[in-house]
Amino acid sequence: MTREAFSPRIAAFLCSWCSYGAADMAGVGRMGYPADFRVVRIPCTGRLSPKFILSALRQGADGVWVSGCHPGDCHFISGNLMVRRHFTLLKNLLEYVGVEPGRLHFSWISSAEADKFARVAADVAAAVRALGPASGALGALIKAV
Repeated sequence: MTREAFSPRIAAFLCSWCSYGAADMAGVGRMGYPADFRVVRIPCTGRLSPKFILSALRQGADGVWVSGCHPGDCHFISGNLMVRRHFTLLKNLLEYVGVEPGRLHFSWISSAEADKFARVAADVAAAVRALGPASGALGALIKAV
């Protein structure tokens, strides 16, 4: 399978208040973005356990995208800032054990930014597609973490 024909499986963990709303607005506005995402709607990115990201990769996701409210706009005060710290540590750990950094993405998108959602979704899908399918060894590698 060529990389152009490859359709990545990307787990997208979206904040219910902001990024999920932007995805909804992009759909209602018929903005084109790749259909490579399996969306998991979460109440707040601050409640996103790193285990969810590891589980998605272990179960065959080629990439993971976490998107939440802008700093200062979190409905749960500082959940988005907390997840940024957790995400950075997890990304560094996964890079250390051999996972390509382009498989993990983080963004802040408000519910009024449907155009930004479509643009970032296309960028994330392109980055993961460029890496190709995650190897079967990735799941075994993640189990060790």
